[in-house]
Order: sequence, then C-alpha cells, then structure tokens
Amino acid sequence: MAEESGQERNQQPTGKRIEEARRKGQVPRSRELSTSAVLLAAAVLFYFFGARLSSASSDFLRAGLHLSPAVMLNERDMLRQLVQMTTFALEWLLPFLLILVLVVLFSGMVLGGWNFSGKALVPDFSHLNPLTGLQRMVSKHALLELVKALLKALVIGGIGVTLVYAQRRALLGLIHESPQVAIHHLFAMLGLLFVFMAGSTLLIVAFDVPFQLWSYNEKLKMTEQEVKDEMKEQEGNPEVKRRIRSLQREMARRRMMAAVPKASVVVTNPTHFAVALRYEEGKDIAPVLLAKGADVVAAKIREIARAHGIPLVEAPPLARALYHHVELEQQIPATLYRAVAELLAYLYQLRVARPGKMPELPQQWSVPAELDQGGK
Repeated sequence: MAEESGQERNQQPTGKRIEEARRKGQVPRSRELSTSAVLLAAAVLFYFFGARLSSASSDFLRAGLHLSPAVMLNERDMLRQLVQMTTFALEWLLPFLLILVLVVLFSGMVLGGWNFSGKALVPDFSHLNPLTGLQRMVSKHALLELVKALLKALVIGGIGVTLVYAQRRALLGLIHESPQVAIHHLFAMLGLLFVFMAGSTLLIVAFDVPFQLWSYNEKLKMTEQEVKDEMKEQEGNPEVKRRIRSLQREMARRRMMAAVPKASVVVTNPTHFAVALRYEEGKDIAPVLLAKGADVVAAKIREIARAHGIPLVEAPPLARALYHHVELEQQIPATLYRAVAELLAYLYQLRVARPGKMPELPQQWSVPAELDQGGK
C-alpha cells in the first residue's frame, strides 16, 4: 500500500503496530537459534553419555540378533521380544528426547517470547501468487538468506573437515582394536566432533539473530501517513474533537443560562462582562457564581436578568475580578468577601429604599489590586 501511494516506509513501528503483528502471529524468530540449541544439547548429551549409549546399543543389537529358532517361529514369543526391545529402547532414549523437546520449546521463546495466535493458522492464499514468490526470490531478504546458507556451509563444513583430518590417525587406528574398544573410542571421537561442530553453529546464530530482528523491524516499518492515521485513531480526529468540545461548551452555556433566573444579582462592567451571583441566607455559606460571560454572552445574561427582574449592578472592578478568578458553581474567594458584602449591602438598601430616595451606588469597591485585571 505504501508503494502504491509512493510513500517510503521510513518510520519506526509504533507499539500498536507491533502488538497487532503479535496478534497475527508475527514475531521475530530465528530457526538457526533453535537448531543450534538442539544440536548443542544433543552434542553435550552424546559426549557425556555416549559410552553408555554405545553399551546400550550393543545390548540392543545383541538382543535383536540372538534369537533362537523356537522364538522366531512363535508369533507370541516374537511379539513379546518386540515389546521388550521397544521398552528397552524407550527407557534409554525417552529422557534424551524429552530434554531435546524442552530445548526446542525454550529456545523458540528466547527471541520474540511466547506467542500463540489463531490467525497464524488461517491459510494465506496470497502466498500462492507466483509474482509474489518471484519477488521474494529476488528480494534483499532472499540474498541475505543465501549469504547465511553459504556461511553455514563454510563454517560447519570447514570445522568438520578440519577435525576429521586432525583425527585421521586415531580413526585408522580403530581397525587394530577389538570391536568393543573400537566402538567406545569411536563414540568418544564422534562426541567430540559433534560438540565442536554444534558449537560452530553459534557463529551462525550471532549473524542470524540480529538479522532476524532487523528484518522484522523492516517489515513493520510505517509510512508517515500510517503514523498520522494511527495517531488520529488513538487520539481522535482533531475536527471531531473540536466539534465535541464545541457541543460541550454549548451545552454548558445553556445550563448556565438556565441558572441565571435563580441569581440574586448580576454584576456588570457595564457591557463587557456580566456575572450572576446567588446568595440565600441560611443556605449559602458564601455567594455562588451561577453564570458569567463576556460581550454577546454578557448581553444574553443581562437580557435574562431583566426579564426575571434580577437587579443589575454596575461594578466594573468586581465584575472583572469575579469573571477572571471564580469558576461556575463555585463560591467566591475570601479575598472578595468585603467587596461582595458591599454589594449585598447596596442590594439591601435598594430593597428597603423609599420611592424617590434610591441609594447611591458605591464608587469604590474593595477589590484587591491583584484580582482586578483592568481593561474594559
């Protein structure tokens, strides 16, 4: 898809991309690591227990070849002999086979960890495409696999030839020994040869493991557009998020406007800011800010206040301080208690004033200088 869009896969895979690949069964694996581990385990077992295996092999051959004519002509005796020989072989071989199976399992989890995916069992018919197969044959990955195969043949074959050549006299000397001694010496030499040749595969592993990690990372690399799309998917489309925030602000504004009729007073600037306060004796410890706004929103608050007969008090410093420092549904801070008390006192005078004798609006409000933002 990146090739079709002309974009280069030059971005490192994200955590989500790697996790999705694991769910599909795509994890870094090194067959050379598993092969080397099994060969080394088998070589070590053969080296330390080769003598016993040679003795057991001799006993097994002897039991299989020394059959009396009576046993050979009796089906039950032959079946019994077969069961005995099979049991004998399993007693010797089963522990070694179990060890090798455990080595296979654990060596496979060294690179990539344990991972089981049912999606990996689903057949992928795209692999049957001959064009895809040709592309894999001439790819960079195929070239590196060829280099690895040649390196494997040179290293293991070279060490094997060198060791056999070094043991040539000992091998020729086996013909002068008795069969039992010769078999024992042969197993010892083969065990040593096996250990060295298996150990040489570690050189292949040292090359293959970094190669497999690099190859896995290259396959999962992403284009810049894929990274952007994934970020949008995880964090949300910016346009959708802006729309959601806009709707949330609109809903909050409606709830705020619905609370204005419950206000005791609306403090104005006189036109730039409008702040609605509620104070009910015995219910509110301190006045609570129900609504606030600037410009168009302030005009709407004043309109609702006039429609419901709520007093409008022009107090610019107090309006600015309330607008900038008090959030919706919060009580006013203690630093504004004195100024709001002056406001409530003015409202009380307004309620008890006789017709024609309106109280004078305070010209100075006890608003701390650090809370008055100035301006309009």
